[in-house]
Amino acid sequence: MLIKECKGFELEKEKSNTSEDFFNRSEVTFVENGEEKTLHVLYVRYFDQIFSEFTPYQQDPVIVKEGIEVNFKEIVALVCLLKNPGLRSRKRLYINSKQDFAAYFQDINFNKLPEIILALKQNNGFELRSPLEFIMQPQ
Repeated sequence: MLIKECKGFELEKEKSNTSEDFFNRSEVTFVENGEEKTLHVLYVRYFDQIFSEFTPYQQDPVIVKEGIEVNFKEIVALVCLLKNPGLRSRKRLYINSKQDFAAYFQDINFNKLPEIILALKQNNGFELRSPLEFIMQPQ
C-alpha cells in the first residue's frame, strides 16, 4: 500500500444551528491495488486537547523534524489505518468516545511515525509493507 498524503483540519460552522465547530477531520489518502482511496476520520475536537493522556506527545506540533512540523490532527487517520488495516475498505470513521479514540493510539510505535511523515513530505509517498512495523510487539 502506498500512503500518499495525511492531513487534518478543524471544521467550521456552515450554519448557525450546526455543531461542526466541535469536530476535527483527519484524512489519509493511499493507493491499494491501483485504486486511490481516502479514509476520513471525524472526531471530537476536545481530543486534541488531551492527546498527551494517550500519546507521548505533549503539544502541537507533535513531530518536528528536518524543518517539517506536523500537528496531531494530521496523524489521526494515519494512526487509525495503521492500528486497524480493515479500515482500508471504509471511507469514513466517526469517533466520539475518548476510550475508543485512545484505543487507536495504544501500542503505536511513535518513534517510527516520523519515518512515514518525512517520506510523505519529501518523497510524496510512503510504501507501507506492513502496518505491524508501526505497532509495538509484546516482548
